Amino acid sequence: MDPRLDLDLALVRAFTETARTLHFGRAAEHLGTSQQVVSKRIARLEALLAVRLFEREGGVRLTEAGRRFLPGAREALAAGERAVGAVTGAGPIIRIDVWGHLFAPMRTVAEAVETLGALRLEPGPGRDWPSVAQALQRGDTDLGFGRVHPLADPGPVPLAQRLVRLEPVDAVVGPSHPLARADHLRPADLRDSTLWCPAELTRLDFLRRFADAFGITRRQDGPNLGLDPLVRHLRDDASCFTLFPADAPLPDHSGLRCIPLIAPTPLYAWSLAWRSSGSHPQLATLLGGFAEAGRARRWLDYAPGRDWLPDTDQATVGRSGGA
Repeated sequence: MDPRLDLDLALVRAFTETARTLHFGRAAEHLGTSQQVVSKRIARLEALLAVRLFEREGGVRLTEAGRRFLPGAREALAAGERAVGAVTGAGPIIRIDVWGHLFAPMRTVAEAVETLGALRLEPGPGRDWPSVAQALQRGDTDLGFGRVHPLADPGPVPLAQRLVRLEPVDAVVGPSHPLARADHLRPADLRDSTLWCPAELTRLDFLRRFADAFGITRRQDGPNLGLDPLVRHLRDDASCFTLFPADAPLPDHSGLRCIPLIAPTPLYAWSLAWRSSGSHPQLATLLGGFAEAGRARRWLDYAPGRDWLPDTDQATVGRSGGA
């Protein structure tokens, strides 16, 4: 065997972490070692392969050889994890980035995995779907969970997705809102109110499409500072409302009204996303957990005459087994 192919996974790990961060110091910090050790490991790997993997002048960046080596390097590390897991009984870790944090995405993930036993899940925060899509394509995470929508720049690596939950959303208003005493509302009833968007509206595809579909022209957005500032804004401004998943928790002391929407009921689409090639070996197990939870809790119930989904979400319903 060519000795260059007898790779030390410690060297490969130093390479992949440096390729992810493009910074020797940060790579060393994440690996729990020193920058000198990381630099030596990469130098040794380059000597074994007889190629330069990084350009180091004017900042760290991958060479063409480094870009070619990176996908296989990641697969080698994943194979090593599987081999260790087969002996120790511990399966490989699944890195899953979630987004849509005000809507508490981890509550859905937790319900799906609670029956799967010793599945090793490592959740991480994603800013939004475009940033998680980039992390998936770089191999920085294994799965994404949140609302998937078309990307302006799909990127070079094909991604797959599976719709796993359609969750009704309520209108949320403060106690002084003119509609606060209603038992239920139609989306059209909100046309004289202002839609409050707890982030830049350009990043909130679902809220933007809802407002366009139902003629809600008054819109305000602001930075996502968390749940408490959102509650205060709605409580203090009687003209504003927002949308919130029916099962997502709001603080008990908030004083807000969550009013069901009907005729039609808007649905928020939660999906899993992953790289089409080189997917995680536990993906089928995790998808099975979501499917089982979805059947038990009727997560994919959808009736076109009763419910509303953005056009971009409707195409995914049939592929995921929705009614």
